[in-house]
Amino acid sequence: MTTENELFSAVDALLEQVGQDRLPPPAERRRLREAAGLSQDQIAAVLQTRRETVSGWESGRSEPRAPKRGAYARLLEGLAERFPASENVSEGGPESGPESDSERASGSSVGPVSASVSPVSSVSPVSPVTSVSPVSPVSSVAGPGSGAVKASGRVEAPPRVREGRGGGGSVAGDPRFPHGPLAVLDAGADRQVVAYCVGGLVLDVPAKSLPTLVEWALGEAGLGAPRLVANGRDADPLLVLTDAAAERYGLPARLSQEERHAGRLPEDHKVVKQLAKAQWQLTRRGLGPWARIYRPAQGGKRSCVQLCLPGWDALDSRSWGRAAELPPAELARLLGTYATRVLTPRGSTAVNGLELMTSLHPPTRAGRPDADGRRHSEHNPGSLGTQPVDCAPPEAPDGHPLLAHLPRFHQRGPEEVLVEEAYDWARPLTDEECLRPYVVGIDVNMAFAAGANGAVVGLGAPVHVERPAFDAKVPGCWLVDLSHVELDPRLPSPFTATGVRPEGPAWYATPTVAYAVELGYEVRPAEGWLRRETGRYLDAWYQRLRDAYVATMADLGVTTGMEPQAFLEAMARHREVDPELALVLSAIKATVKGGIGKLRERPRGGGWRPGQPWPALQRPTWRPDIRAAVISRTRVNMHRKMLRTAAATGRFPVAVLSDCAVYASDGPGPLDFLPYEDGKPLKGGFQLGVSPGMVKHEGTQSVLWAEGLREEYGGELNLARYIKDGRITAEDSGE
Repeated sequence: MTTENELFSAVDALLEQVGQDRLPPPAERRRLREAAGLSQDQIAAVLQTRRETVSGWESGRSEPRAPKRGAYARLLEGLAERFPASENVSEGGPESGPESDSERASGSSVGPVSASVSPVSSVSPVSPVTSVSPVSPVSSVAGPGSGAVKASGRVEAPPRVREGRGGGGSVAGDPRFPHGPLAVLDAGADRQVVAYCVGGLVLDVPAKSLPTLVEWALGEAGLGAPRLVANGRDADPLLVLTDAAAERYGLPARLSQEERHAGRLPEDHKVVKQLAKAQWQLTRRGLGPWARIYRPAQGGKRSCVQLCLPGWDALDSRSWGRAAELPPAELARLLGTYATRVLTPRGSTAVNGLELMTSLHPPTRAGRPDADGRRHSEHNPGSLGTQPVDCAPPEAPDGHPLLAHLPRFHQRGPEEVLVEEAYDWARPLTDEECLRPYVVGIDVNMAFAAGANGAVVGLGAPVHVERPAFDAKVPGCWLVDLSHVELDPRLPSPFTATGVRPEGPAWYATPTVAYAVELGYEVRPAEGWLRRETGRYLDAWYQRLRDAYVATMADLGVTTGMEPQAFLEAMARHREVDPELALVLSAIKATVKGGIGKLRERPRGGGWRPGQPWPALQRPTWRPDIRAAVISRTRVNMHRKMLRTAAATGRFPVAVLSDCAVYASDGPGPLDFLPYEDGKPLKGGFQLGVSPGMVKHEGTQSVLWAEGLREEYGGELNLARYIKDGRITAEDSGE
C-alpha cells in the first residue's frame, strides 16, 4: 500500500515537472536575480553549472534541462514571491526614438542608448539619447562609464552592465577605457546583442545596425587601450562578431567562395552602403575578416573601430588554434589577454607583429612649439620614418621592380642575391651514433625574437661601396668569399641555410660575416650595400613579446629560474593547465615569426606581374634587410651553441630545422646529452629554461625510427621536422 510520504514525493515531483514547463521569460529571470542582489556566479555555484550557462538562460540563448531546470524554476519562484514585478519596471530596456530629418541627412545618429543599471538593482527606464556630433562621437562624450553632459543639455547614460566573471565595473587601468580593449558580441534568439569584455564583464548592446554599433563602440561602450609609448596613439576599439551577431547586423555568417577569393564583401552589399550613408569609410581592405571602419580625424581625435569576424576565418587556426570555436566569454578572455600583453589585434598575427613595431617606434612625434605656439609633427628618431626606402639590389626578392631589367627566367646566383634563411640541414648518423637508442630534439624558445634582441639595423636607405673594409657595427650586406672557412663536417655551415659549405663569393648580412671574423677567419668584401644611420629598432619589440611570452608561460605553470628537471616536467603538462591560455601562447609565437616575415612580404593575389610593384612596397616597414639581419643572427646563434656543445662533449647534431636541433642520445631526454655540471649548463651552450633563447624538449624517437626513415626516403627527409610526434604524411614524403 502506498504511504503518505510516497504520495507527497510524487506530488512534489509533479509540481517540479510543472515548474519545468513554466519558467519566466529571460528578462524576468535576470530581473529577479538582480533584485535579490545575487550574481550569476552565485547562482551557477548553487546549481553546479558555469556562469556562462546562467548568462545564456538569462539572455534566451539557451534553456536549462533536467535536473537543473527544476531547481532553477524553484529558485525563480521563490524570488518572485519576495520581489514581485512593479509596473514601472521595463524588462526589455528602452527603445530608440525616431531619427530627426537632419540626423538622417548627416548620417550622425548614434541609435538607441541603454539605461544605466546597477548590477544589483532592477532596471529603471531612462530616456534614449541621440548624439548631436556629426563627425566624432568621442568628442561629445566627457567619459565613458559616467553621465556626460552634451551641448543639448541632455545626459548620455553609460552602457548597461550585466554581471560577469570578475563582476561589473572597470576592468582596465585607464579610466578612458573602463571596459577594456575589446568585446566579443553575440546575439540571442531574441536578437538582443550582448558584449563580452575582458574580466568577465557583460554589456547590453543597444545598436540595431552596423553604423550605430560603431558609434556605440566609440562612445558609451568604454572600449579601447592606451598607447604603448608617449609618441604613439591609443588602440582603437575591437569588436569581434560571432556568427549570430554578424547576421544580426546584416552580415553573412560565412563568405561565399567569390567573396573569400576577394577577401571582402562587394561594394554594393547593403551593409557597405549603410556605412557609406552614415559617412563611415573603410580602408583598402574593405569589409573583410578584419575591417577598419573610420572617419577622418578631426582636431586630433580618431574615430576608428576594428571589426573581427571569426566566421570569415579572421582567426587563422595555424596561429590561433581553435580560438574561433570558443564560446564568446572564453574568446573575450583569450583575445583580451593577447591585447593586454601584446597589443589589440588588428589583423593576422603577422600583421600584429608588424603593427607592434610601429606602435613602439611611431614614425613621427610632436615637435617644439613654433612662434604661434603650435606644434607640428616631426621625424621620430629611431623609427623607420613615414616614407619607404629602396632596398639594395641583392636584397630585392625575385620579381621586384629593381630587377625588371633582368632577362625573363633568369636565375640569380649567390653572387647576385642575398639569401639569409633559417636552417634546413641533416646528415647520416655515424656508426657510434647508431649505437645510441634515442634521437632527441631540443627547440629554442622564441628563437627569432632572441635573434632580434640587440640587433643593430639600418634605419635609412643603403649606399653602395666598392671594396669596403668590413665593420661589424655597420648593418647592410657584403659580397665576400667565405668558402675558405673550414669547420667539422658534422656541423652545418653557418653561412648557408642548407648547411652546405659555400663554393665562392656570395652576399651575406653583417652578422654572418661578423661570425666568420669571430671564428678567426679573414674577410675581404668586394662590395657592400651599407646603411650608416643605425639603431636597435627591434629591442622594445623583443622586450614586449618576451614579457608576454614569459607571463603567459608563468600562468601555465612554467616560470623562470626552475631547475632543469622541474622545468621539463612543467613543460610536459603546461598546455593542459589552461588550454585556452595555451592558445595565447601560440599566437604570441606566431606574432614573432609572422612579424619578421612581413618585413619582406611578397606579392599576394592575382593580377601581379614580375617587375611591377606590389602594395607592401609602399610601407616604411617593408625592410628585407632587417629580416635578413634577424635570421642571420638567429642562425649564427644556433651554430655558436652547437659548436660549443661539440667542443665540450664531442656530440654533434644529426639534423637542424630552423630553431630545432636533434642529437643522438643514450637517454630519452635533453638532460641525457646536454652538458650540465653541478646543475649549471655549459656557458654559451644550450640551456634548458623558459626565457627566449633557452631551449625546451621538442620530442624523442628511437634511433631505429631515424634509420628506418633514412632507408625508406634516403637523405631527403629532415629528422627535425618529425621528431615531435614521429608522423610523416603522404604530402611530406612526396607521394
